[in-house]
Amino acid sequence: MTAEGAFSGGFEVGLVPRLGPAVADYPPGSTFGPRDARTYEFVWLLSGSATWHWDDLTVPLAPGTLLLVRPGMRDSFHWDPRRPTRHAYVHFTLAGPGGQGGAAWPILRDLGGRPDPMGALCHYLLWLGTGRPPGWREQAAETLRLLVLTFRAPPAASGDAAGGLPEPVVAAMSAVRSAWSDGVARPVGLDRLAAAAGVSVSTLCRAFQRRFGLGPVAALERLRLARAEPLLWMSNLSLQAIAVQCGFADAYHFSRRFRAVYGVAPSAFRPPPPQAAPPSPLAVAGLAALEPLTPSPL
Repeated sequence: MTAEGAFSGGFEVGLVPRLGPAVADYPPGSTFGPRDARTYEFVWLLSGSATWHWDDLTVPLAPGTLLLVRPGMRDSFHWDPRRPTRHAYVHFTLAGPGGQGGAAWPILRDLGGRPDPMGALCHYLLWLGTGRPPGWREQAAETLRLLVLTFRAPPAASGDAAGGLPEPVVAAMSAVRSAWSDGVARPVGLDRLAAAAGVSVSTLCRAFQRRFGLGPVAALERLRLARAEPLLWMSNLSLQAIAVQCGFADAYHFSRRFRAVYGVAPSAFRPPPPQAAPPSPLAVAGLAALEPLTPSPL
């Protein structure tokens, strides 16, 4: 076994020679194992189906899922009894502190999940292993590292769960999404927010206060102001144009509210690089959890 390069991320990935990335074909009814896994292995089906057995666990496999076999597992595969099965695989090793804790990682992940890029990484990894362009080993090791990082990370919260936000908050943000669908982050009235949430104005205000320490109007204002950050740093738009884009009546009103929240005027905020800027009000109040519930600015 040889390691193919060291990469950032707290661990190194080592490709196991002659054990992928590659494709294997099995006739109907074939089995593999039991075997004692000596390395990590990713397995993803390209066609057909299979059942993976480990201890008392039985896991059905189908195209669109990614299986991680870990060292020390005694496992076996039972391939589709009715038709041929094709699957891709790659064996690898991990070294470094960031590669520890594999016993707590998931066993199976959905390749079709969004925004997870695992499906694209698997496709690219297989292309590298079968096409073997110049430098393919280094590229495959780096691709594997990214795949491991993505695989072991918690799945992104769904739009329904919205990271554990209170239901009235999530429902109210549907009105915000509608109001901002054209890219202009305009104010949304309390009555409209409460109607979208199906609760009273006082109930909605309490839900926002408990979660963020701010009422709905103040929370949305901070979201609107935060949308000015990239426009100030990366555009030559006038303050008036930025104010309109963020839902303020004019540059004066926008500048006054920006200074109140950020502690500096937008004109003073504009020149510094982001590293030197005041902290985002979204991070300070935890309002970043609301950003996925609003359309991206145009």
